[in-house]
Amino acid sequence: MKRHVFLFFFLLVNLSVFAQDKIKVACVGNSITEGHGIEAGQKYPDHLQRLLGDAYEVKNYGVGGRTLLKKGDYPYWKEAKYQQVLQWNPDIVVIKLGTNDSKPQNWQYKADFKKDYVAFIKSFKKLKSKPKIYICKPMPAYRVNFRINPAVIKDEQLALIEQIARKAKVQIIDLYTPFLGKDNLAPDGIHPTGEGAALIAQEVYGAIK
Repeated sequence: MKRHVFLFFFLLVNLSVFAQDKIKVACVGNSITEGHGIEAGQKYPDHLQRLLGDAYEVKNYGVGGRTLLKKGDYPYWKEAKYQQVLQWNPDIVVIKLGTNDSKPQNWQYKADFKKDYVAFIKSFKKLKSKPKIYICKPMPAYRVNFRINPAVIKDEQLALIEQIARKAKVQIIDLYTPFLGKDNLAPDGIHPTGEGAALIAQEVYGAIK
């Protein structure tokens, strides 16, 4: 009898520990992910956490002004947060980079964009957690601001991201189409409001779930 009671409590403790293991979601990106100009709790990873619920743990690894291009002015590759997200061993990675790459000083290296993006994806694929990886088409830039070029995003990056997704065998989350004609959601032409961040979260949530 005592043996059965012991086994029961052993299983109960292990089931409890298992139930506490959350699915780790890393949101990697630039100032749009970081939440430029948005109050705490209203950034897109915050909205995503609420949508996904307690079974998930969402962390914001956004860094303003960063590029995917290694030769860009501020490459994400060199950031402490890049090393932190790799060390976290996430189960899901959502990458939203490219907006700052459209700046003239960065897009002069556009020939490296595909190569660098595939290498970036591979750096996550090598993790022990073997995460599910999503790459995002950037939301539109509604006008030139901070030297970000709307035409580069629309006419060059969108097609390149489709090629990258096929080559790296990852899923795309389209954040461009849902924002068309919604420039009111980005007053400075680039950064979404809290409402815009909620829309990003909805699209990411739809892909994950």
